Amino acid sequence: MTARHSATRASTGIQPDFRYAAGSLADWEERPAAPLLPRLVRGFFKQNAASTIGELLVVLVVIIGIFGPYVAPYAPIRPDPALRLQPPNAEHIFGAGELGRDLLSRLMFGARNTLITVAFVLFLVAALGLPLGALAGYLGGWIDEVIMRIGDLVLAFPALVLAMALVVAMGPSLTTAMIAVALVRWPRYARLIRAQVMSYKNRPFVEAARAAGASDWRILTRHILPNSLDPVMVRATVDAGFIILTTASLSFIGLGAQAPEPEWGAMVATGRRYMIDHWWVGLFPGLAIMTAVSGFVLVGDEIRDRLDPTLRRR
Repeated sequence: MTARHSATRASTGIQPDFRYAAGSLADWEERPAAPLLPRLVRGFFKQNAASTIGELLVVLVVIIGIFGPYVAPYAPIRPDPALRLQPPNAEHIFGAGELGRDLLSRLMFGARNTLITVAFVLFLVAALGLPLGALAGYLGGWIDEVIMRIGDLVLAFPALVLAMALVVAMGPSLTTAMIAVALVRWPRYARLIRAQVMSYKNRPFVEAARAAGASDWRILTRHILPNSLDPVMVRATVDAGFIILTTASLSFIGLGAQAPEPEWGAMVATGRRYMIDHWWVGLFPGLAIMTAVSGFVLVGDEIRDRLDPTLRRR
């Protein structure tokens, strides 16, 4: 509140109405000047080449994942011995695999599996990490200690090694691989949202909300969390690439998607046996993984730069 507003109220004898103080202060001082999506759209044309390439790559993967299975020229799991290890040509642009299955079709169906994996893992991570981190940061005390020590225990192990152990315990499949990846990544989100909540819970607009009689639940969900989600969005965008890479790694060693399911990591694992004489079998799935991971990482970096004034490009 400015000195001019304070002087005006003092001269007129009007006292502040604290019923609306939390919302007004949150809107004026803490929240972004404009919603996130319009800011991102306006910034599309004010970015460097790497960010533009990243966004185009992500859009390409999303479009292929959504519409690819409907336009794929061949069935992804139907073998054709007559086409076994056929090189790229006009009919099969990316060639055929060890069982004569069209690689382009399998990559298109694999893109859908990749998008489902990213969405499912991020949903589980948010469902676990955000509530636990918010409670730890807001309530503190023994609740904070218990949640954070459990998170530290998970972070003490290398993520891929712990994910492998969890998949072995639950049984190899793409679903268990997704669950395992979510279980090893939730502490990062819990720690991030905890730090954000702790930085906001004693701000003036939160104190005003308490003085107005707002419950802890309303303060946490209405005033604190909406101001704390920008770093989470950056983390989720960057993590999408690492989720793809980790899931593909599990499938590569036989702990993720199982044959004949079209999954990029499993396709690379198959292609490594033919890399010398039939390079296309493993090359194109590897390029697909590289494209998706690079796109999400570049987009995450750009979102971080736009939301952090200290990193924003001029």
